[in-house]
Amino acid sequence: MDTRRLILVLIFTFSSFMLWENWQKYNQPKPADAVAAAQVAGTAPTPSAALQAKAAPGAPSVVAPASTAETFTITTDLLKATISAQGGDLVSLELLNYKEHDNNLKNFDLFDAKHRYMAQAGLIGEGLPTHRANFKHVNGATALADGANELKVRLESTEQNGIKVAKILTFKRGSYLIDVAWEVANGSDKAIAPHAYFQLQRDDAAPAGETAMVSTFTGPAVFTDAEKYQKIDFSSIADNKAKFTKTADNGWLAMVQHYFVSAWVPADKTQREFYMRKVEGSNVFQAGVIVPIAEIAPGAKGETSVGLYAGPQLQSALKQVASGLDLVVDYGWLTVVAAPIFWALEAIHKLVGNWGWAIVVLTIIIKAIFFPLSAASYRSMAKMKVLTPRLTQLKERFGDDKQRMNQEMMKLYQTEKVNPLGGCLPILVQIPVFIALYWVLLGAVEMRGAPWILWIKDLASADPYYILPVIMMVSMFVQTKLNPTPPDPIQAKVMMMMPLIFGFMFFWFPAGLVLYWVVNNVLSIAQQWQITRLIDAGGKAANDAKA
Repeated sequence: MDTRRLILVLIFTFSSFMLWENWQKYNQPKPADAVAAAQVAGTAPTPSAALQAKAAPGAPSVVAPASTAETFTITTDLLKATISAQGGDLVSLELLNYKEHDNNLKNFDLFDAKHRYMAQAGLIGEGLPTHRANFKHVNGATALADGANELKVRLESTEQNGIKVAKILTFKRGSYLIDVAWEVANGSDKAIAPHAYFQLQRDDAAPAGETAMVSTFTGPAVFTDAEKYQKIDFSSIADNKAKFTKTADNGWLAMVQHYFVSAWVPADKTQREFYMRKVEGSNVFQAGVIVPIAEIAPGAKGETSVGLYAGPQLQSALKQVASGLDLVVDYGWLTVVAAPIFWALEAIHKLVGNWGWAIVVLTIIIKAIFFPLSAASYRSMAKMKVLTPRLTQLKERFGDDKQRMNQEMMKLYQTEKVNPLGGCLPILVQIPVFIALYWVLLGAVEMRGAPWILWIKDLASADPYYILPVIMMVSMFVQTKLNPTPPDPIQAKVMMMMPLIFGFMFFWFPAGLVLYWVVNNVLSIAQQWQITRLIDAGGKAANDAKA
């Protein structure tokens, strides 16, 4: 197998993998046109016998339809949250520092009504309020005051059987972490041991900006110290085939999408049970965690709280919230390579102050690190280019005798001291780094809305004028011309088509990714041209000496 053929196989394999992965994602069932919120509300989950202790699940309280439930808004320096009187659910969460994918005049809403995405919580126990019960807002403050570090929002449900329940949400300045607490005052004549559940509801549709070419995981995920990060496909939940850790005394549960995440994070060493389910008659799913509340004696109070992180996938912030939460920025099996690459990119950004220039500088550094390998590869290609006419002659002479032709080719390689695979082996070593960098640039929320220069206003969106993809196509054509022409005419035509094929694909890629490839190609062209020029000069000098 010659060098060109091996490169073709590598390109075809990688392209096939990416296209299949994205096709699977893109081909997921699309959401129904309309499903009323009341129809997908679901009922309270039931804890397993192991977690249940003395508690028994109760029937949901009588509620008003969700469409008529009152709402009110809470504003902090980072968030604008809409809270429903039904369940005290977070039904909208505008992130003030981020804009919608296709509308820069509108704040990005993580808990989007279009996806029926919301954060819900309730209690399990006879007569206790679930996420379908009505609550009353009893704390009038709706905005974080100047100089204040937190804002508490208190909601109370109607007293039943002498039991008073309050739900308290605490918003903090400079933080996407919301504390959601339950306070239970037992005014009955018997002890109770309720459970609290915290769940995230969402349909299975991909967020705005996802395409068949650029697609990332959307769905629930669970993390525990024992089993680590576990992503769960919506389809496996619908088929009751989802496999994930059910019980633990550590870990968290999240709903993941490109650039953003919401996650319930119970306190460490607290027993918990994770669950996931599809709401019957809809394409809406619920994923949550149940935690027990210590037995509450008559006349006593009990409480529990769980943190809700809802915001961008900022790795520095996620690491502070919970162990392993930064893994929602998913680099897959290349995490060990991608993590230090992102660290380097972030460090460069602190120096240059622009993510676009940080990508350029990082590309130059990576190219410099691999310079010896690249040089070896280009030297081998340059030598192969010199031998191309002679290889063509051998094919013409021994085309009907494959065995003889291969023998003559091997003799030629040995005589000229050329390794036909020498151009590919160095490339193979670099492939994991290139793929890891691809995932870093694709997954980093820091790129979202980040400008570079002139017409590039958002490195996470496609180039609006397709200038970078066109430059990339031109650079690939130049590289093709610098490489040795394959003896096989069909192979030669395929290699000439590759720039068009890849250029077409990159029309939909984020500008940050295309910028990396353009810079990498330009540097490769300069290096390859210089090496080819030196080898051609050396070959000419040798021929002159022989003459």
